[in-house]
Parts: sequence; C-alpha cells; structure tokens
Amino acid sequence: MYYSQCHTKTGLPREVVKWLQSLDLSFYPKNVRRDFSNGYLVAEIFSYYYPQDFPEHSYDKGTSLSAKQKNWSKIQRALQKQNLHLRKEVVDGTIHCKPGAAELLVNEVYAILTNQRIMDVQSPERDFTDQEYQELLPTLARSTASKAIKNNLSITEIMAEPNFSTNQRKAELILHRHLEHKAAERALNPEHFKVKPNLGHLAAKNPVPSSQGNADNHSSGGTSSKMCSTT
Repeated sequence: MYYSQCHTKTGLPREVVKWLQSLDLSFYPKNVRRDFSNGYLVAEIFSYYYPQDFPEHSYDKGTSLSAKQKNWSKIQRALQKQNLHLRKEVVDGTIHCKPGAAELLVNEVYAILTNQRIMDVQSPERDFTDQEYQELLPTLARSTASKAIKNNLSITEIMAEPNFSTNQRKAELILHRHLEHKAAERALNPEHFKVKPNLGHLAAKNPVPSSQGNADNHSSGGTSSKMCSTT
C-alpha cells in the first residue's frame, strides 16, 4: 500500500519508487519537481554507487539558482569521469522545475545505475510544457496566451539565460504552440467556442443527394426540350 501511494504522489514508476526507498536517502522526495531541482538528491544517489566521486559534503542544499547551477556543474564533471551522461535538456528542465522533467531525469538515473530499462527514458523528446495538464482542464479554465508564456518560461530560466533575443524566441515558440493547439481545438470542437460554420462547412456537412441531383438534371433537360420544341 505504501509503495502504491508513493507511486501515485510522485508520478514515478513503481520500481523506481522502490529503488529510491532502498537507498536510505537523507530525505524522501515528496515533491519530485521541487526536491530534485537543486541536484542535491541526485548527487546523494550517485554517491551511493560512486562515493569517491560524489562526496555529499561538497553539495549545497540551497534552492537559489546559483546553488543549483554549482551543484549540477559538479555532478556533470563527476559523471564525465565515469563516462556517464544525463541529457542536458532534461537537466535544464529539472533545474527550472519544468513539468515532467524531474520525473524523466530520475528515470534516467535509475536506468544508468541499475541497467534496467524504463519506457519513459526511451520515449520521444519532451518539450516539458504544461500542455498535458491544460488538456485535463475544462475549456474555459485553460490558460490564455499570456498565461501560457508565464507558466512555461520560468523566472530562473530567464535569469540563467538573460539574453533578450533568446528569451524572446522562447516566448514566441510557446505562443506559437499555444495558438496552434487552440486552432486545432476550435476545428475539432467548434460548438465550445461558438464558432459559426461558413457556407463551405455547411455544404460539406449537407451534400446534395445524388438522386436529387439526377432528378434536377432530368427536370432541367425536360424543360430545355420543351423550350426547343416550342421554338
């Protein structure tokens, strides 16, 4: 029962939850997105397997951006010594608390250290947005365009990469994705958006039956014949 509850709360696969609990960590991650973002727990996990390369006392438990960046920089250097690798986009997503990033990172760490395959690790690239969450909400409760940018472009992300052009491109990409999703949703569910169908849509939905069309043609042909004979 305890494993089941942890699996539901953390969003991690059951085998990963059991593995984490077996490591006797300094604290158990109740909020995966928050508790793994600064890298301290990741370093502690690796120190269980490589104690010489990941001394726990050299990592900061702080949650500031600088503390996170220092911790992850040390982790990456230590991983290189062991010829191990974590995807940069997953690490960055974890640092900035992106939806789904920390969960994917923990699965990657599990796969590296146990040689066990997790399906999430093999899945296509994730964009780490809140789109899946938004799709669970009623239409009227979903984010506006400005809210979508705010939700998916964190303050720490802007601080880590203060270049205006870079952040502008990120915002434009989020906006473009939001508008594309909105347009697709309107097309699938026009009644939710009070979209009135145009003549093209009406014609496609209500085509003229072939039998009626043939009857009209015969009627038209008959009239023409009569006109010709009269003439």
